[in-house]
Amino acid sequence: MVYHLVKKDFLLAKRYWFIMLVFAFVLPVFISSRVDFMTGGFFAFFLSTLFIQYLMFNTVSMIEYKFKGSALLCATPYTRRAMVRSKYAFLLAIFVGCYIFYTLTSLFISTKLAMLSLSDVGMSLLILAVIFGTIIPVQYRFGYEKSKYIFMCMIFLFPFVAPRIMISMRTHQIGHQDLIQLPQIAQGLFLGLLSLLILGMSIGLSTRIYANQNL
Repeated sequence: MVYHLVKKDFLLAKRYWFIMLVFAFVLPVFISSRVDFMTGGFFAFFLSTLFIQYLMFNTVSMIEYKFKGSALLCATPYTRRAMVRSKYAFLLAIFVGCYIFYTLTSLFISTKLAMLSLSDVGMSLLILAVIFGTIIPVQYRFGYEKSKYIFMCMIFLFPFVAPRIMISMRTHQIGHQDLIQLPQIAQGLFLGLLSLLILGMSIGLSTRIYANQNL
């Protein structure tokens, strides 16, 4: 059931597939060339994935809002729980796709783009889980129209704020690898499990909110 709903979301955004594929290859290289103070490709991967996920998620939300897709789906055998879970699965699928494209790009342009470590992937997933774990319940609570402007400003202001944070962390010799004194594999697993825990809590909250919404 969730699979078909995720497939539906990708079909709704099919007009933008080519653009997103170009972004997945070009954005990491562009960002990496502008943030030479960073070691590794964490920032390039995270920021490009954030933009792609948000643009895809916002596109699907806009289309469903415009054509009352959620209300129509509620008249089908699909449950609201499945509809909520499909949104998170949709974002996870995009994350995996972005990781694959990033890895392929870094293999072909190794001089411009660094390979990701497990802790880089885990930290990216954790931050994205916090961001979208907040966005989705708020959108279910207040609706697409009311919440879109707030999150649009947050997402597009982030690139201007994040480099300053990264520079400050580098100045004080703080890196996300230093936050957890564990081997790389253990760090990746720990961050991944923490991300899934946050997403699980967000799914539960979104499900409760959406179950009480009058469509």
